[in-house]
This record gives sequence, structure tokens and C-alpha cells, in this order.
Amino acid sequence: MFLSVLQVLLIPAVSWVLWRILRPYVVRSSLDDIPGPPADSLIYGNFKQLFDRHGWSFHDNMEDLYGPIVKIRGMFQKPALYVFDPKALHHIVLTDQNIWERPSFMIASTRLMFGTGLLGVLDRMPGDVHRKQRKMLNPVFSIGHMRSMTPIFYNTAHRLRDAISAHSDAQGKEIDILNWMGRTALELIGQGGLGYSFDPLVTTTHNSYGDSLKALLPTLARCTGFRMFSHHGSKLGPPSLRRFLISLIPNRDIQQLREIVDTMDRQSSNILSGKRSALRAGDEAVKQQVGEGKDIMSILLRANMATSGDDRLSEDELLGQMSTLVFAATDTTSNALARTLNLLAERQDAQDKLRAEILAAGQGEDIPYDQLVDLPYLDAVCRETLRLHSPVSFTAREARRDIVLPFSTPVRATDGTLLNEIVVPKDTLLMIGVRACNRSKALWGEDALEWKPERWLSPDGIPSSVKNAGIPGVYSNLMTFLGGGNSCIGFKFSQLEMKVILAALLSSFKFTLSDKEICWNLADVAYPTVGPISRTPSMPLNVEPVEKAAFI
Repeated sequence: MFLSVLQVLLIPAVSWVLWRILRPYVVRSSLDDIPGPPADSLIYGNFKQLFDRHGWSFHDNMEDLYGPIVKIRGMFQKPALYVFDPKALHHIVLTDQNIWERPSFMIASTRLMFGTGLLGVLDRMPGDVHRKQRKMLNPVFSIGHMRSMTPIFYNTAHRLRDAISAHSDAQGKEIDILNWMGRTALELIGQGGLGYSFDPLVTTTHNSYGDSLKALLPTLARCTGFRMFSHHGSKLGPPSLRRFLISLIPNRDIQQLREIVDTMDRQSSNILSGKRSALRAGDEAVKQQVGEGKDIMSILLRANMATSGDDRLSEDELLGQMSTLVFAATDTTSNALARTLNLLAERQDAQDKLRAEILAAGQGEDIPYDQLVDLPYLDAVCRETLRLHSPVSFTAREARRDIVLPFSTPVRATDGTLLNEIVVPKDTLLMIGVRACNRSKALWGEDALEWKPERWLSPDGIPSSVKNAGIPGVYSNLMTFLGGGNSCIGFKFSQLEMKVILAALLSSFKFTLSDKEICWNLADVAYPTVGPISRTPSMPLNVEPVEKAAFI
């Protein structure tokens, strides 16, 4: 009896797996006309190459070997696309953005981790929740609000500068700059985003929320398989049941991820409760809080309290925004800052030029917002770093129905014919090649792979091929912050962070390379380690005080 029941259960399951494996070989897809690399796995297709932490060459070979429209193989050999053609990207992130949505597995895994925040909802969900949330958040990322937050950023930057000075005096001139940038980015989004201090920026500190956040991405990277199939589990009953089922999975990484999410949820609830109490107590109580009520969540709470009807955010949505904001604003900015300092350590001429500009502008004082954001060489250094080394190398979309995808230039099909467009079947997974578009020699010229801030300093520095391409990025003809309704809502926040921290550090310190090998790893957010074997994020640099008079 038991065997017969087992057979009844196994036969459909085995049949489904076999069909998933055999289907690409017996059912022709329109994507089969597009050239691409051979899959290295029957089950994983090209995914192991795509997500390999040392897989930079696989991504770089896309343009060199196949061009800006590439067919890759997903799970069980299912055809997918890797795209960095500007016209195609324009349709994906702008013209047809409601058809090219974030994949189901991304939405499901994000909701499991952060709840119904901005990254865990879609426009087509009941109540138009994504549009509603962006509408509520947009004002707090305006230029006017960034200007008012600049003193908060400088206050944190001064504490960082003092901490680095004390640390280098006590323990020698080599410091792990990635650690300090991570702590600083967390404190900046804590104060500016939540009105909460995570880190006093002393030599050692522990905060359960901060510690959990720092562990999140490394743990997440070890749970890729769980994320890929999480959308199936998201349909199983209420959240309490799903959480119970996850607790039964005998996998250490998944259980660590569950503990991280639980900690972040508890802390978010406590912070939100405290902010509500302060708002009820009146303006004086709000001013006593970190950020003095100028932080994003305080403003969002006030706006939400003044809103009624369907536009009002629920408790779950407010909590979701908190975890989402902190997650999205920490590793991306900190690792971009670490990369910038790494590049400046390699290029002392660029570091000296930037330091001279900062010192001349500040004259020993904090540089006001309007002057800081317009410093030409500082802006060029930030733009060029984010062009050549985007923290996020690629992201995914999924077609909600059959759709025609046009190309900027014809693609030579596998049979030799030229294609100007292709019909993409419903449910096709597509990877947006952020890094590939930013580094395309066809767009940026033969020096596309060189770090050259100077290219941003003259009208002729950016090729006409870039200006005329129609790249749909929200920032500087780059895909770094994406574009359209799913562009990074906090990119101005991130830019201000980078410029304030660089201005504070370079006015006081000189950075040089240590004797340790730095290896940058491909991940959801690229991160450095000492050597290619270590999995511990770290980037040591030498730091020493500078003689400011020599630069003014």
C-alpha cells in the first residue's frame, strides 16, 4: 500500500522534472535563433557561470563573443536572455516596464525577507501598491530634502574621520577600509533614513540590527537555490504557516537567514514604535530623537498620518520600507566608496587632484551642499567609478506575456540572417546587463575599460554614440541605478553620501595600497576580499595624515 502511494506521488514529480529537462530539446523557442554560450550544466544551464563569484570573464565575454543580445540557459535548460542593447533596454525598463516585471522568485524572496516594502511589491498587485509607495517616498528623496540632511551626513563623517585617525595611530597605518565604509553607510541610513543610531563609530561596537544586516548578503548568496524556488512556497497558506515550514528546513544557511530576518523585523518594530510615540508627544519629543525628525521614516510617518483612504500605507508596508531602505542603502554605497578609495590609492595623481579640489572648496570647513554636489572632479570620480564598477552587475526581469523586443543594431542569428527584433515568449527570464552596458566599447569607445574621470569634464568627453543611444538609466547615461518606475529611488541619497564621505576623508588622509592582494567578487553587490580564496569581505588600505597646506 505504502509503495503504491509513493509511486503515485513520484511518477508525476519525475515526469515533471524529465519534461523540464527535455522540453528545450523537443519544443523550439524563438530565442533559439539568438547566439549564446553553451550551457555547462544540464540542471543549472549557465546559472553557475552567471552567479560564480569569480565569473567576471563570463560576463565580459558576452559583448566580445556574442554582442548585446545573448541567449543563455536557465534552470533545466530553459532559454533566457542577457541583454545590454540600449534600444532593448529602453523597452524593458521604460516603454514596456509593466510587462517586464521583476521575476516571481525575486518578489517572493524579498517579501519573505523584508515584507511588503518597495522591493516586495508590483504595480499590478491589488491597490497599485508599488506606485502608491513610490508616491509617498518620492518627496523625501528630493534635492531640497537632501540639502537639509547634509549636516547629519557631515556629523557622521566627522566621527568616521576621528575613528580612523585614532585607529591608525593605535594599530598602524593599515586599516580595513571596507569595514569602516560599511559601518558608516549603515549609520548614515540609520540617522538619515530611520532617525536611529546603529553605530557610534568607535573601535568596536555591536548592534543586533546592524550585525544582522552585515551578515545578510553573504548568507543570501549561499541560499540562491532557496530564493529561486521561494515563489512556490509563497503560495502556501498564511505567513505563520510559511514561517513554520521554513523553520523545519534542515539547512544551516536558511536557518541563519531566518534568524537575521527575525532580528531585523523585531528591531524595525521597536524603532517604528518609538517614532510613533515621539510624534504623538509633539515636536519637542521629535527633536530629541536622532535626526531631529528630518529622517525619512519620520517624514513618511507624518505624511502617512495625514493621508486617508487607499493611499495610506499599512503597518506591514511601513515596516517593509524600513528594512528595505536599510538593506538597499548599505552595501551598495559602502562598497562603491571602498572601490573609489581603492582606485584613488592606485592612481595617486587622481587622488592628489581630487584632494586639492576639496581643500580649496572647503578651506577647512564643511563644503555646503550646493557647492559640494557641483565640484567637477569629485563628480567625475563618482560617475566614472559607478560607470566602470557598478555595485550591481546585472538584475533580472520576466515577461508577463509574449512581447516583441527590438534591437538598436541587427543581431546575426544562428542561421546567418539578421534580426532587428525578436518575439519573446511569456515567462521568459531576462538579465539586464548593467555592467555590460556601462562598459560597452560599441558605446563608450576603445577606452571603455579604463578608469578615466576626465571623460566627464568636457562636453566632448562622452562619445556621441552614448548620447544618441537612448540609454534609459536615471543617472548620467548609465544603467547603474536602472531607470523607469523601478529605478533606484535613493540614488541622490547615495550620491550625497559618497561625496560627503570622500570630502571628509580625502581632506585629512592619504590612501595607498597595502601589500595584500585585493580580489573583487561578483555577487548581488560586488565585494572585495583579501585574495581569491577568502570569503570574508575585506579591503585593507594604508592611511596616513596629509599636510593640507601643500594642497591649498
